[in-house]
Amino acid sequence: MQIQDHWLSDVTRIVSPNFNDRPSEDDISLIVIHCISLPPNEFGANYIDDLFCNRLNPALHPYFEAIATLKVSAHVLIRRDGTCVQYVPFHKRAWHAGVSVYEERENCNDFSIGIELEGTETIDYTQAQYDVLNNVIHALLNTYPNLSKQRITGHSDIAPNRKTDPGDSFDWAKIIEVVV
Repeated sequence: MQIQDHWLSDVTRIVSPNFNDRPSEDDISLIVIHCISLPPNEFGANYIDDLFCNRLNPALHPYFEAIATLKVSAHVLIRRDGTCVQYVPFHKRAWHAGVSVYEERENCNDFSIGIELEGTETIDYTQAQYDVLNNVIHALLNTYPNLSKQRITGHSDIAPNRKTDPGDSFDWAKIIEVVV
């Protein structure tokens, strides 16, 4: 897997409108791991694409009524089967972290790349997801010089009073061993 013009090669591209310019395109220095399932604890539908593209139909599920108007995105989603989708080019600011702080620096969206895993905090992620995640991380580390294996964190670590993802079901050792 390679990155060309801030897009991953050989992945599905669905462009989200939910992004804007970073304060500095050269300041990409953090990778944030998230999880998402829509509806909660269900996998395999295209509802995540719909949410990130502002077309989630609130009538399809009661949970969607509360989130359909959110303007959110991530740079990348890795589905349960390992399919990878990119929504925002890496040099742009995706809207994934919300109110957040990393090493006393606020607004993590300004300097981070958001990677969503289709999953929950309580259901184990698949080996296919770890394999693709490692490939994505490897490509990012080889492209953006301010990234490092020490600057990979969970959403729960940058928004601890608000978020719990990727949760206890995420096995950090499965990425650390590969990106060493």
